[in-house]
Amino acid sequence: MSMDRLPALPIIANDPFFSVWSPCDRLTDGNTIHWSGPEKPLCGTAVIDGTACRWLGAGAAPAMETVSLQVTPTATISVFQASGVELTVTFRTPALPVDFDLLSLPVTILSLSAVSADGKAHEVSFTFSASDNLTYDGDEVPDLTTGKFPLAGMNCIFRGQTRQKLLSRSADHITIDWGYLYLVSSLPVSGEEGALSVKLAGTVSPDTPLEGHCYIGYDDIASILYFGTPCKAWYARNGKTLTCAIAELEAQYDRILSHCKALDEAVLAEAEEIGGSDYRLIAAAAWRHTFAAHKLISTPGGEPALLSKENDSNGCIGTVDVSYPSSPLFLRFAPRLAEALCRPVLEFASMPVWDCDFAPHDVGRYPIVNGQVYAVRGCKDIEHSGGVFPPHYLYPAGSELYDFINQMPVEECGNMLIMLCAAAEETGDYTLIRKYRPLLDKWVQYLLDFGEDPGHQLCTDDFAGHLAHNVNLSAKAVSGVAMWGRALTAMGEDGSPLTEKAKALAESWLSRAKRDNGTALTFDGDGWSMKYNLIWDILLSLGLLPDSFYEEETRSYLGRMNAYGLPLDSRSDYTKSDWLVWAASLAPDKAVFRKIIAPLARYLRETKTRVPFSDWYYTSTGDYVHFIARSVQGGLYMPFLMKHHGVI
Repeated sequence: MSMDRLPALPIIANDPFFSVWSPCDRLTDGNTIHWSGPEKPLCGTAVIDGTACRWLGAGAAPAMETVSLQVTPTATISVFQASGVELTVTFRTPALPVDFDLLSLPVTILSLSAVSADGKAHEVSFTFSASDNLTYDGDEVPDLTTGKFPLAGMNCIFRGQTRQKLLSRSADHITIDWGYLYLVSSLPVSGEEGALSVKLAGTVSPDTPLEGHCYIGYDDIASILYFGTPCKAWYARNGKTLTCAIAELEAQYDRILSHCKALDEAVLAEAEEIGGSDYRLIAAAAWRHTFAAHKLISTPGGEPALLSKENDSNGCIGTVDVSYPSSPLFLRFAPRLAEALCRPVLEFASMPVWDCDFAPHDVGRYPIVNGQVYAVRGCKDIEHSGGVFPPHYLYPAGSELYDFINQMPVEECGNMLIMLCAAAEETGDYTLIRKYRPLLDKWVQYLLDFGEDPGHQLCTDDFAGHLAHNVNLSAKAVSGVAMWGRALTAMGEDGSPLTEKAKALAESWLSRAKRDNGTALTFDGDGWSMKYNLIWDILLSLGLLPDSFYEEETRSYLGRMNAYGLPLDSRSDYTKSDWLVWAASLAPDKAVFRKIIAPLARYLRETKTRVPFSDWYYTSTGDYVHFIARSVQGGLYMPFLMKHHGVI
């Protein structure tokens, strides 16, 4: 039996609202849930020669035996057997980063294939159903409407609320409360009370398999309120409807499946080459997970904006220090998406209300882009009610909306500069940097003024609290300055003064951070921490620190590891999976790299916490602390980016 064991299995993984998982080892071990916890039942049943059983979800009928289970970047594939019949079920999200239309399409493809396993003929029927409660938030059932019509030779059925309330909720643990659920297939579809269903029925024999597929889609009508303008997903930017997109998908079904399978094979083979079976599992777990934590829209200006939701944290949208760790996946496979992560932040930071000399933390709370909500004053009632924050982007300069003490000045300046410079490095296009040059010059100056020895402030690991003299945060500032000097040179300017300044800062950093066994947590000499922010020095050969430093630093990590990984720092035994992989990637010795990532794979295989791949968990027990299904898992692709640059 081949089984890929994960804390939760991705079933529908399209965006923060259309995100359904099985929190089990097998698809038949329990009901499916939205990433935030509420049950959103997807059910799979079968009748084989008159005997009922099930292949997805809980129920009274006996479960089919799970023969194998595989999770790939684009698919979850399970093979079942019962009563002489073998059934292969594939839930596939065409998350192809080279095709933004497909990537932004909120559609999952369900494929069913049945064969005779005992050499005999069998009469079979297989039914898939999706609960009505995918169309609303909470337990109270609203008035619903159903429609059914033919579509490009297929059967199309949809269901949604009678009274649509577009973009009316903004919070963390909510599911969508508007829009329409669709099932489309050449197979028969129906809309019984409580669910939409599709059925595959017929005879399977040794010479005659039975196959069929359907499309599970969600039309959110309007995806994001973007600085006052309701915006659609990227695929719909020119007026294309969901049903039209599904019809096109059907016309290209074989080609798209072929591309998905080719991507799966290439990504998993590269992961195996980089880090063996452990890293292969990590890469498979992170792909759809990362894309599903975002919504790719077309802005009112027709440009792509990739907006994350800070799941199981505070619900912020477009959080800079969430985009930063996620960026390696995009930088490696679709660097224009790394630009799209930065675009909304640059737009907000250019508005009068943002009169700070450092970068903002976020641009609102999902799905409302209204301006930063982190550290905003006087909105606690909204923060905890699920209401929509006021339009902060309209406020004039001098409004004093934010508490400085709860900002992340060095953190976000470094993040934005590094992401923008890294994206330009990949594309060779510095247009976005040139457009916002005065803003970026100001952020570089902030790093020069305050980055060498940061004061009492937050970094992205804000759950650990404020920290003065943060060595790792200073490393980010040094990296940001170095990359800005490199970008200036690439744009035909004299970047050498900043390059030399970065090298001087790095020399100062090392002299103050170095201890007998690795580097300290703070410049006071206290503790120790992962130095994940230095990864850009290795990735882009910035020449900040010698190879001998990285060898000594990463070997110091080996003696600090627990059963499920390297702790984030000396203050607690919890870790962050994204930073763990970045820290491992600092190692010149690839045997050390594999030793550091192995406990992360063990966490995936053994944790008792059944939530979609938490990035914040205890290394001693494997229990998650917080954070579910977050976009930061794109950071687990840092080794791919390093291999792309020839440094791994």
